[in-house]
Amino acid sequence: MSLVLHASLLPSWWGKPKPPAPDEPLQVRMMVEPEAKPPPPKPRMAKPSKPRRVTPSKHARPQTTPEPLPPPNPETVPMSMPAPSAPTAEEWQLASTYTPRNGKRYRYAWGQQVRSMMGTAFEGPDQGMVRFRIEIAPDGKLSKVEQLWSTSEAVSRLARKAIENLPPLPPTPSGKPLIFEQTISFLPYETGWPPSYKLDCLPEPLPFNNPFAWNGSSPPDVAKREHRPPPPEGCPPDSTEDTIEEEERSFKRQMEQWRWGR
Repeated sequence: MSLVLHASLLPSWWGKPKPPAPDEPLQVRMMVEPEAKPPPPKPRMAKPSKPRRVTPSKHARPQTTPEPLPPPNPETVPMSMPAPSAPTAEEWQLASTYTPRNGKRYRYAWGQQVRSMMGTAFEGPDQGMVRFRIEIAPDGKLSKVEQLWSTSEAVSRLARKAIENLPPLPPTPSGKPLIFEQTISFLPYETGWPPSYKLDCLPEPLPFNNPFAWNGSSPPDVAKREHRPPPPEGCPPDSTEDTIEEEERSFKRQMEQWRWGR
């Protein structure tokens, strides 16, 4: 009887559904602390490997170490050039008898005489050039000196002092007053080049006259070619013969003047 009673009561509570679970309360976090990460592991230092020996190839070029540059010298010596020697008595004798080209030899000898009395030229503010207009009397005495231009006051002063102390000069070649212009170089790299007397025996060229100019009223002249006579015998004169040495000196002067090949 007890078993039947318990069996009748069992389905009444076994078939009933379970009640739902209560909802969890709402939680709000205002700040979340970051999670601490563990520090990264330290890298291990690699052991130094032994240097490898490189055998040079047969075709490899040997490496040359550049030579060290010399230290700069703060005390540089300025460039200088001593004065040229004065014309000799033989050169003055030849110059006093050289009539072509308005006493060309006499004029050059006069400039060299003045430059030889000016002393050594040093690099710096005292170097320069000066040009004079000179008039020499037939007996060789200086009649007039006029300075045309100068690039240095020191050079002008030295040149004037040398002109005032010139020794007695020979008479002029033509027996007339000799008037010319002369530039005196007081530079540490050149003292003035000697002129060439190669074709001085040829007659003086005629002044330029434009053959194609016409004023519109006079009859036009037909342009004619200038006739130049052949050089006379014995031209060029002695001591200026057309030699290879003279050609070399002339070519060297042109290279130094126009700075060819630099």
